[in-house]
Amino acid sequence: MAMAAASPTVGIRRRKRRAFVTGMLFISPWIAGFLIFQLYPIVMSFYYSLSEYNLFSSPKWVGMKNYQELFADEKFYLSLYNTVYITVLGLVPHLAFALAMALLLNMSVRGQSLYRTIYFLPTLVPAVAGSLLWMWLLNAQYGIVNQLLGSLGLPEPNWLVDPFWTKPAIILMGFWGTGTTTVMYLAALQDVPKVYYEAAEIDGAGAFRKFRHITLPAISPVTLFLLIMGLIGSFQFFTQGLIFAEASQSVGGPENSLLFYAIYLYQSAFSFLNMGYASSMAWILFVVVLGLTLLIFRSSARWVYYGGEK
Repeated sequence: MAMAAASPTVGIRRRKRRAFVTGMLFISPWIAGFLIFQLYPIVMSFYYSLSEYNLFSSPKWVGMKNYQELFADEKFYLSLYNTVYITVLGLVPHLAFALAMALLLNMSVRGQSLYRTIYFLPTLVPAVAGSLLWMWLLNAQYGIVNQLLGSLGLPEPNWLVDPFWTKPAIILMGFWGTGTTTVMYLAALQDVPKVYYEAAEIDGAGAFRKFRHITLPAISPVTLFLLIMGLIGSFQFFTQGLIFAEASQSVGGPENSLLFYAIYLYQSAFSFLNMGYASSMAWILFVVVLGLTLLIFRSSARWVYYGGEK
C-alpha cells in the first residue's frame, strides 16, 4: 500500500524533472550566448580596468592606477560635462516636444494617418545620413537654418565651428528624430479612458486642467520608461557628435566641445589602444548611469501613477 501511494508522487517528480531538462535544452543556446558574448566580456572588462592592456601584449595588473589617472584627466571631466550638457538640455526638451507632437497627432482631423507617417519618416533615416544632412542645413554660409534666421533679423550662429553653438546644434537636430518617442506617447494617449475627460468637462475643467490632472498622470508610466531609456542613450551619445566633429577635422570638434564620453572612450580604446583605461571609463559610465537610473526609480513613486493602483 505504501509503494502504491508513493508511485504517483514519484511519477510527478519525474515528469517535472523531464520538463525542466527539456526547458533548459531549449534555452541553452541563449544561456551559452549570454555567458560567452555578454557575461564574459563584462567580467573581463572589469579585469582590464585594473590592468594595463594594449591588445598586443598580456594584461599587466596595475590595480586602481587607471582610475587614479582617470580622475586626474581633464579630458575625462570635459567629456563628462559635454555628455551631461546634452542629457540635461536635450532629453527633457525632446520629451516635451514629442509629447506636444503626439497631442497634435492625436487630434481627429482629416489626413491624420498621413501626418503621422510624415512625422515618423525622419526616424527611419540612418544616424550618419541624418547627421550629414543637418551639417548642410546648419552650414553658416548657405545653410537653410541661418537663412531663415537671417530673414527674421536674428543672429546667424556658426553652428559647426563656434564651440558655444556646437552642442546646441546637436540638440536642435535631436528634435528632428523624436518620431519613435512621439509614437509611444501617441499610443499612451489613446489608452487614456475618455470617460475621465467627460467627467472633467461636467465638473467644468478646462483644457489645461484636463491635461494636468488626467493626461499627464495617465501617461506617466510611459514618461518614466522614455526618461530612463533617453538617459541611457544620452550617456552613450556617439555617432552624431563624431560626424559633426569632422567639420573641424578633429575627433572632439572645436575646442573639444563635441568630445562626448563615449567618443573619448572609443578614442582611448581604438586610437590610443589603452584598453585598460577605456575599460575603467566604461565602468565609471556604468556606475553613473546605474546611480541616476536608481534615483529616477526612487523618485517615480511621487509622480508615476499606474491604472491598477488604489
